[in-house]
Amino acid sequence: MASVRIREAKGGDCGDELAEFENLSDQVKISEEALRADGFGENPFYHCLVAEILPASGKLLGPCVVGYGIYYFIYSTWKGRTIYLEDIYVMPEYRGQGIGSKIIKKVAEVALDKGCSQFRLAVLDWNQRAMDLYKALGAQDLTEAEGWHFFRFEGEVMRKLAGK
Repeated sequence: MASVRIREAKGGDCGDELAEFENLSDQVKISEEALRADGFGENPFYHCLVAEILPASGKLLGPCVVGYGIYYFIYSTWKGRTIYLEDIYVMPEYRGQGIGSKIIKKVAEVALDKGCSQFRLAVLDWNQRAMDLYKALGAQDLTEAEGWHFFRFEGEVMRKLAGK
């Protein structure tokens, strides 16, 4: 396998491939401009790491981005500082080469550097390959272990709750 580097993303690095992989592209409601502004503006709402394949020495081509991880910081009243990995994606032709593991390990490194006590993520129930990877790396399935269910308020329901 070629050499892989995990680095902080720049504005043009992340795309919409993840929504297509998760069969949820019809649910994407933000523009590429909003994605860039929210992640690469003065006060970013999220951070992004990219995985790139480095060219062999002597090759004229530059590095090629083949995956990414989008994360942000949250707070647990039980555990304190927490990092949440919102999205992790590796292009299909590069899966099974340890790139996802490298992204996850880099997120863990960032979490520890920022004083986080835990690292959380969610996975769709049909993505057994991802669940197997997370468990192999030591993640605990909170649905199985503690019975947690995740909920979401959005759109009209949020406006109604806020009285707007």
